[in-house]
Amino acid sequence: MSDDLQRKIQEAIQNPKNIGEMQNADSVGTVGSPDCGDMLRMWVKFKEDSEGRKVIDRATFQTFGCETAIAVASVATELIAGKTVDEALSMSGTDLAAPLGALPPMKIHCAQLVEGALRSALAPEAKPAPAPSGLTAPQAAIPTAAGSLYESFAAPAPAEKKVKVVLKQPASPE
Repeated sequence: MSDDLQRKIQEAIQNPKNIGEMQNADSVGTVGSPDCGDMLRMWVKFKEDSEGRKVIDRATFQTFGCETAIAVASVATELIAGKTVDEALSMSGTDLAAPLGALPPMKIHCAQLVEGALRSALAPEAKPAPAPSGLTAPQAAIPTAAGSLYESFAAPAPAEKKVKVVLKQPASPE
């Protein structure tokens, strides 16, 4: 990761914007990545602008994710303010992460996570767009009035297999 990208991520982490649950949100979207275990929920509030268009007034987020996911979500919530649903839906994960700079290939999924949560939140307002590759949208199983993001994330999937792992301390040499 470049020094400039790392610096921008650290700035976003030290001063995250729009983090936390939004009371009275107009829409909520949740998405998770089974590959890495990250999960992100985004709340969106709309308003009518001076031209009479319905635009995003404010967006907030919560995530179980790495620093890059937090940074992308933070800058994305700033980017989408004032945009119509169609304008916001036209933005890719790359667009949403643009203020940070180009993400390395191993971190692109962080931007896709944010894109997926945004698309999930905006689905009631427009034709639902498919979530980016590799992401699932568990919001169908998690109503918007669900408990915390942690409760949503911690709840086992219906077809989940449980595996018991037993760790044993290695025998000490005698």
